[in-house]
Amino acid sequence: MPHSRWTALAVLSAAGLMTVLDGSIVTVAMPAIQHDVGFSPAGLSWMVNAYLIPFGGLLLLAGRLGDLLGRRTMFLTGNAVFTLASLLAGAASSPGTLIAARFLQGAGSAMAAAVVLGILVTLFTDPAGRATAIAVFSFTGAAGASIGQVLGGVLTDTLSWPWIFFINVPIGIATITLGAITLPRDRGAGLAAGADVLGAVLVTSGLMLGIYTVVKVEQYGWTATHTLGLGAVSLALLAGFAARQATARTPLMPLRILRSRNVTGANLAQMLALSGMFAFQVLVALHMQKVLGYTALQTGLAMLPAAVGIGAISLFASARLTSRFGARTVLLAGLTMLISAMALLSQIPVRADYVTHLLPPMLLISGGGLVLPALATLGMSGARESDAGLASGLFNTTQQVGMALGVAVLSTLAASRTDGLLTAGADQATALTSGYRLAFTLSAALLLTAFLIGVTVLRRPTPTQLAASGGYSPVTHPSKPAEPTSWP
Repeated sequence: MPHSRWTALAVLSAAGLMTVLDGSIVTVAMPAIQHDVGFSPAGLSWMVNAYLIPFGGLLLLAGRLGDLLGRRTMFLTGNAVFTLASLLAGAASSPGTLIAARFLQGAGSAMAAAVVLGILVTLFTDPAGRATAIAVFSFTGAAGASIGQVLGGVLTDTLSWPWIFFINVPIGIATITLGAITLPRDRGAGLAAGADVLGAVLVTSGLMLGIYTVVKVEQYGWTATHTLGLGAVSLALLAGFAARQATARTPLMPLRILRSRNVTGANLAQMLALSGMFAFQVLVALHMQKVLGYTALQTGLAMLPAAVGIGAISLFASARLTSRFGARTVLLAGLTMLISAMALLSQIPVRADYVTHLLPPMLLISGGGLVLPALATLGMSGARESDAGLASGLFNTTQQVGMALGVAVLSTLAASRTDGLLTAGADQATALTSGYRLAFTLSAALLLTAFLIGVTVLRRPTPTQLAASGGYSPVTHPSKPAEPTSWP
């Protein structure tokens, strides 16, 4: 068992890496895809949106189905769907076929990603092993976006764009084969224990519509009828879902899970933190290219310290620090680093020097390697074992929503500030920099709010709750009892 569980971790991490890679690997290949397949400029955005919408919208449903049908079954099925969809995407010769394949990829990713944490915390029951496993899994996610952009460029230039999809096929087959051998079998509670069809329809349609509304904000604007109307419908669907869960005999998401302050607090903090962190990744890259004149390759290399720092800390330091000081303390330390990074970027000059003005924030962003594993630890520790798949799906859902909201909101506000200054007569570099400064200031505010949630809401899990959930926490100090994680 000790050997097979680490092999299983490698399988789970490989699947997680594919999921993250596929969200970023497409971006650098989009010009070639547009030329060969015949996308219109407006239609090309659906190469990303067709993946993001089902991925974010189906996570909660997939997590609950994992609890009912078996998390191993859900993981393997999701990888099979993703692998088949990748083959279809690489062979696509029309925009419609490629968009449909991307939608299937997003659905398969949601099925697999929703249950990964639930499987992980049941595989690793010892504190040290569990902390290391979460750190390794977090490392693959942190490194995935950067690797995807580099790998996408290499495959597109040396082979052709279909290979950004074809490369998933052998990896997917290997993941399914090894997963079938190494992942623990779990029967699940059965559909009769929680097959809330109406709740599934409400939450899935509400989330998908909400994510669609957010990703189209840049095109329509925040006050457009399109945005306000669809946003209102999305909120109504989600409100209907909440009401349904309070009255259904077998709810899709038992509201009891939200009574855990660690589950609720970790998900809120994650959504806020990732809104700021993901906006950093996008906006710093734009600043380097549009203001400082960096090439795409120079931008990737310039951002490498952040990616390497996040990966190294999550892989080599996070588990040890969590074992010694506790996940909550590690989370607050990581958030402090991120807040400091955004505070520095909010003062960035128009003619910024890399070593003086950009490298220090890049190094401080490494705090993300502390934040992400700590949030995963705290979020999963507040759930029962029977709800592990649901908690994993919920955690992944708030992650995707946080990233989508962060980019949409902060990019739109930065663009509005820039447009206003350009209209007033400012030069383009000054106007762009001012817009980015505003976005970085707001990112710091989001991260500060996440910090306050960590201070006021999150608590060290009790040993009983850890045993019930499979979550990780350091050994409670005998002279200081662990604090409860339920709301007072």
